[in-house]
Amino acid sequence: MSSPIIDESIFKAYDIRGIIGTTLSNDIAELIGRAIATEALAQNITHIAVGRDGRLSGPELTVSLIKGITDTGINVMDIGMVATPMLYFAAIQYCGGSGVMITGSHNPPNYNGFKMMLAGTTLAGEDIQNLRRRIVENQLSPVTSTTGSVTQKAIAPEYIDYIAAHIQLQRPMKIAIDAGNGVSGAYAADLYRALGCEVQELFCEVDGHFPNHHPDPAKPANLQDLIAALATGDAEIGLAFDGDGDRLGVVTKEGNIIYPDRQLMLFAADVLSRNPQAKVIFDVKSSRLLTPWITQHDGQAIMSKTGHSFIKAAMKQHDALLAGEMSGHLFFKERWFGFDDGLYAGARLLEILSRSAQPSAVLNALPQGYSTPELNIDVPAGQSGHQIIDALAKNAHFDQEQQRITLDGLRVEFSDGFGLMRASNTTPVLVLRFEADSPEALIRIQTQFRHVIEQHPQLNWPDA
Repeated sequence: MSSPIIDESIFKAYDIRGIIGTTLSNDIAELIGRAIATEALAQNITHIAVGRDGRLSGPELTVSLIKGITDTGINVMDIGMVATPMLYFAAIQYCGGSGVMITGSHNPPNYNGFKMMLAGTTLAGEDIQNLRRRIVENQLSPVTSTTGSVTQKAIAPEYIDYIAAHIQLQRPMKIAIDAGNGVSGAYAADLYRALGCEVQELFCEVDGHFPNHHPDPAKPANLQDLIAALATGDAEIGLAFDGDGDRLGVVTKEGNIIYPDRQLMLFAADVLSRNPQAKVIFDVKSSRLLTPWITQHDGQAIMSKTGHSFIKAAMKQHDALLAGEMSGHLFFKERWFGFDDGLYAGARLLEILSRSAQPSAVLNALPQGYSTPELNIDVPAGQSGHQIIDALAKNAHFDQEQQRITLDGLRVEFSDGFGLMRASNTTPVLVLRFEADSPEALIRIQTQFRHVIEQHPQLNWPDA
């Protein structure tokens, strides 16, 4: 195979992601497979699990990726179309913690990519750049005369049975789920029915065109169908999933969106009730109310960079039992395996809420400031979001600033709130988030950040 031209931009901070037919092709997928296998051989790994989400390009990419892996002599367990957490589950149970998930997550339909784990470590940062270098410099293990084997396995029954055996609801619940035509739709209803729930399904037919709404529960617009279903039906709570099932969105009966940092409060109180002084990790986009909540519940709060790979690395470093980030990734080490799993997080949520006759009241009682959802600003073509943030932060001044956190972008803490601006690691946007004790403080903080952002003539402040 002649080497195709590699667009280095597809090698992101915590996965590989590109546009089909433009920056990502079957030939490139085969090279990525060989690069992953080369890394695996260096660690004496012999088996890798491979799965894909419901995107239209998934089947062809799977064939090419598996060819690249098996050409080096490594064996593959092909588990077919699954949610990302099901791939992690299969990798841990059968392949020593090694697996590759073919997914474009919540990106538009013409995107796809790869999330990778070797020997229990999710590849991120420099590990992903090493894959790029191996391909560009042709530092790949040679094709062997004896290719690796390929076996097929349906992992869903075992995954569902495992969760159902470990999660006990106090009473049956009526729930509504919205899969946004992502791959979770193939499995979520079966999982929650196995727990004893009555399930109303929205957009659970897997369709890589995403015809109804985008599968990204972090955006309020994508939760409106679920909110309407709760208003008109008899479901007690609503769960929403992203395109590959590793993120969770939650809506109450009254239509209130419970953002993931508030979900994490509920999970933290539950985990800490059994594990005093356990460490709980959250990302820089999360509420400033999390730290006092975790402390009050006898836990240790730790802030991390945003990104599922960074969160997992922080969990290992600090031996944390629980973690979460604002995008909806939730990680349970207590009673689970420590990877992000929207389906499992939904099960844990239902376990807690089933103890109450009024689950919405439990969620609505969680501490809440005045806040914005995640806001995005498009990065001008040809420019680096990270460089823009660094340049703006260098000269930024904020009245009443109490603390400046540069762990991931710029987060400024005030006595009555915080503001954040950072560059996304997955799409060409700047990410903003604000929270305050009052509407007036929220406006004041946003206004100060707007003045900073507008120092760059090509950045447009978001409408919402």
